[in-house]
Amino acid sequence: MTDALVSVPAPRKTGPTVALALGGGGARGLAHIHVIEVLDELGIRPVLISGASIGAIMGAAMAAGMTGREIREHTLTAIGRPSQIMNRLWSLRPTGLSEMVAGGFRVGQFNLERVLKAFLPDRLPETFEELDIPLKVVAADYYAQCECVLDSGPLLPAVAASAALPAIFRPVVLGGRVMIDGGLWNPVPFDHLAGKADITIGVDVVGQPPAGTAEVPNSIDSLYGATQLTMRSIVTLKLEKGAPDIFLRPDVGRFRVMDFVKAEEVLAASAGIRDELKRALDERFAALR
Repeated sequence: MTDALVSVPAPRKTGPTVALALGGGGARGLAHIHVIEVLDELGIRPVLISGASIGAIMGAAMAAGMTGREIREHTLTAIGRPSQIMNRLWSLRPTGLSEMVAGGFRVGQFNLERVLKAFLPDRLPETFEELDIPLKVVAADYYAQCECVLDSGPLLPAVAASAALPAIFRPVVLGGRVMIDGGLWNPVPFDHLAGKADITIGVDVVGQPPAGTAEVPNSIDSLYGATQLTMRSIVTLKLEKGAPDIFLRPDVGRFRVMDFVKAEEVLAASAGIRDELKRALDERFAALR
């Protein structure tokens, strides 16, 4: 059977509404694909999606009308093979000195908007207004030291701003404001779903370094591990204040934030989240009858 003949169930005509928050965590966020696929299987179309960092990227694809299967296949094709990654990165090389220094030459910082253009599917529209499902993208204002929720206007710059992890990607300037990774301020933005649906789902892919080892982490792993500590603290406080109806934590802790080349391994390790989500939805739907 060809992919063209495969379709997901039509969205439910009646019943409780669902809103979805997809969190940040780099390559660990590939586990979001399982959640999207389960919602497809059940014919559940969220009335609102919020996302931070990798969650904003996955959320944008879903909001654009892509199925979980389409997102999975595109992901494995685009980043699941080292040769494909190198080919796409090579296409981003500067064509001359003027392009290299445009906007300031910064060693070790990539222009994420250009990277996303090379890796994201063509299905994504130009603006938020063209999306099939409303989307809220969370970024962090570097100088104002506050959260910025983006839900209108150009889509790609907003997603790039939300995923602009410091030290790897250069900040994104939007409306005169310097934006960095939204997951650093709001790792799982389920608070933006409050009152918007009958059932709210939050997916936390922050992860944590594997326990049971005395190995001293290198400088990069130490940096990201410290970031995980901060993000975990933020999520804990948010859950105490008001948790979503369903809160999921896929088993992705052993993967590093930039382990995108291990896409198949991330998906295999986190597959257990599928049954967990189905059980939780069954319980919530039963409670609302």
